[in-house]
Amino acid sequence: MGRTNPTYRDALRAIEERWADFRRALRRRDQPRFDQLFAYAREHADASGLLNHQNPLLPALLSIDLEQEARLDAHEERLDKLEDGLAASDDQGASWTSERSNHAVLN
Repeated sequence: MGRTNPTYRDALRAIEERWADFRRALRRRDQPRFDQLFAYAREHADASGLLNHQNPLLPALLSIDLEQEARLDAHEERLDKLEDGLAASDDQGASWTSERSNHAVLN
């Protein structure tokens, strides 16, 4: 019987195990962040497995980059909405102030 190649998920698990000492050495507040990076890599395991790259760490890093980019896009979108809301609020405040000063001049 022939040998089977390990799946990408197996390779990713092995990478995570090799980095276990590093994770333990991290501050407690950074350990969940470390875990999240591997969760990002697992999100793209199907695509990474199809690539069948010699070094499974490279697709993992690209997967992490993709997820970070998606998070940045979401934050930028949220920031744009907040800025638009503030600008609309400022416009309403400016027109209210203008109406009030016009009223004061007339009286």
